[in-house]
Amino acid sequence: MSNKILMYLFIFSLLFTIFIYVNDKRILDSKEERIESLEKQLVNAVDVNDENSEDPVGEDYFNLENNEDAITYFENRNIDTEDIIFKIEDAIISQNSAEIDNPLVPQAGMEGAMRINKVKVLNHKWIIADFTDGTYWGELFMSYEIAKDGEIKFYPEKSFLYPIN
Repeated sequence: MSNKILMYLFIFSLLFTIFIYVNDKRILDSKEERIESLEKQLVNAVDVNDENSEDPVGEDYFNLENNEDAITYFENRNIDTEDIIFKIEDAIISQNSAEIDNPLVPQAGMEGAMRINKVKVLNHKWIIADFTDGTYWGELFMSYEIAKDGEIKFYPEKSFLYPIN
């Protein structure tokens, strides 16, 4: 009798082990299929992103660093083009003050002083900048000139404030 109980226990444990193996294999296979599917989606997304980033009419098209005509303009005037962008950005942002508005921003600060946050030098004549007072924000288009002595003069052309909804 004890032999029959041991035999039934052995058969039951064998069947239980086979059931767990088959069930776990099915789960593992479905997870592997899901991983392969997600890897294919990732590869496709990376390919699409690479195709879009190679667009020559992208963000860097309007950038002093990529504009050979603007660089030639500076070189013809014997102006060092290596760090001209940093000098321009520094000259604009250094006019920010905690108490008063940046004099280049033609909008008066309503909730604090207007400060220029970000500057992008488009070419040898134009700049676009982002400004805010903490609540209101806008953008500024300005032109600039570099004198022979290296002094940079800025001329605000147009600006606007975004409406608060």
